[in-house]
Amino acid sequence: MNTTTPNWLTHPTRFMFFTGKGGVGKTSLSTATAIHLADSGKRVLLVSTDAASNLDVMLNITLSNHPGPVPGVPGLDVLNIDPDEAAQAYRQRVIAQMPAQTSDAEKATVREQLSGACTTEIASFDEFSSLLADASHRYDHVIFDTAPSGHTLRLLSLPKAWSGFLADNDQGASCLGPHSGLKMQETRFNQALAALSDPKLTSVELITRPEVSALAEAARTSEELQSLGLSNQRLIVNGVFHASNPLDAVASAIEQQGQSAMAQMPEVLRHLTRDEVPLRAIDNVGLPALRALLMDAPAQPQHAEAPMSAMKDKTLEGMNMAALVAELATQDHGLIMVMGKGGVGKTTVAAALALGLVARGNTVHLSTTDPAAHLTQTLGAQVPGLQVSRIDPKVETQNYIAKIMAAKGPALDANEKALLLEDLQSPCTEEVAVFHAFSHIVAQARSSFVVLDTAPTGHSLLLMDAAGAYHRQMLSSYEQHTGTAAKIITPLMRLQDASYTRIILVTLPEATPVLQAAALQEDLRRAKIEPYAWVMNRSVLAAGTQDPLLVARLKGEAQQMKKIRQGLAKKIFVIPFLTTPPVGLQALRQLGYESYEQGDK
Repeated sequence: MNTTTPNWLTHPTRFMFFTGKGGVGKTSLSTATAIHLADSGKRVLLVSTDAASNLDVMLNITLSNHPGPVPGVPGLDVLNIDPDEAAQAYRQRVIAQMPAQTSDAEKATVREQLSGACTTEIASFDEFSSLLADASHRYDHVIFDTAPSGHTLRLLSLPKAWSGFLADNDQGASCLGPHSGLKMQETRFNQALAALSDPKLTSVELITRPEVSALAEAARTSEELQSLGLSNQRLIVNGVFHASNPLDAVASAIEQQGQSAMAQMPEVLRHLTRDEVPLRAIDNVGLPALRALLMDAPAQPQHAEAPMSAMKDKTLEGMNMAALVAELATQDHGLIMVMGKGGVGKTTVAAALALGLVARGNTVHLSTTDPAAHLTQTLGAQVPGLQVSRIDPKVETQNYIAKIMAAKGPALDANEKALLLEDLQSPCTEEVAVFHAFSHIVAQARSSFVVLDTAPTGHSLLLMDAAGAYHRQMLSSYEQHTGTAAKIITPLMRLQDASYTRIILVTLPEATPVLQAAALQEDLRRAKIEPYAWVMNRSVLAAGTQDPLLVARLKGEAQQMKKIRQGLAKKIFVIPFLTTPPVGLQALRQLGYESYEQGDK
């Protein structure tokens, strides 16, 4: 096969960030890029900043918090910024920086300050900043495989936020530790900010699919990154598909949806240098597939006989969303959390479930914790009996600061008020505020239905960690003050209560999303939270096709379906690929309850 060098590899910068909506192929393309550069003789470090990274699956290696070699790719090292390990190392560094005369009580206070969820985020950010500020030039290129857009924007905004915060505040303490002892971090943050803002050093590869929502998020990300000073941007459209037979309804619909989305591309993206990567017949797992991803190879197999699995699978009938809604509606209240890897369709599933429950006479609050929420765009209209909201980090932070100042301010003098307000302006306050808003919504499910569309997996796990930290803190505090076992109910206890909370895991019929969902299920089980059901979204197997490329991909889909049905999920429901995207009330109602009304009574 011949290789045509993509635009983003003609003059690669030292630091390259691959970002975009969940599920668009950031990990595949960033990994293929790192392999390509290493194969050309460069020293390359591939870094994952995603708490739910699947680099280990793609490369068949064990990831760690320290750079490690990739067998079969001389010159390529891989590093995973694991939030828990980073937080532990960060706590040790902060304690070690404290003066020798520091008392045990003072150290204990700092440890308590560093025990929250925001410390986990800042610790990851500290590791990230050290890579940008590294002057050793051990690597020619550092490739960042980032978490989905909303969380990535948060990460890339932190150098500016913390640089400004520390410059104006050298007293007090936060989740970074005592401010007066942080001048080393301040210098590092300033260096990281300078590297991010230098277009000769740093570029951002905006990854998208030929889909309206993915392109819209790429446009929003582009504008926000411009405001942060990251101006060197490129657009990569991944998974471009061309049908081989215009009479194949499913294949033609996939192609037409892609072309329509590209025709509606936001103006801000039209000015960027653009590359297109064709849809491949196999998952991008393993070195051969990853190397082939950037090669100028035929997108479709030359010959592909349609196997039995290419026909619509009749065994999947009765496993639709209407059946799931019917099960959930056997209760009259409860929390339904929709979770999964980015890009699998969580928002669509959450909206369809909410509408289905409303149709059965229930009052429903549909909300999202996703920084890149699309609920309003997905629904397209208001519905009686349905409350729609979003946990907006900025709004929640402002409300939280106002609440704390109102509660503590009256007892403080002017200087103490100023010091408290400065401390509350730290970026870590946002994590605390979001958790408090999340806890409030969880409690609402005592009397009605709450359907929660969560952020992509990694960020959701951080929220779960916050619930666990709060749980332990509350129980310890109660027992210290009362001397008796705690009788309070914490958010984590509600999440663990199967009669109160039902977790719906959403995945796609592909190897990587299924592995991600399985890993998330194990993480939840370690927290004593048992998923209720899985939803496999956009199943071509359930829709039926004869297109050679899609038929080739169906073999993999059939394998994933078998894996899920034979042990991974206690219950599974399937959404077929739809020739019309499920956006707007009518399409979502067809998913959630119209089939019930028409014949499942």
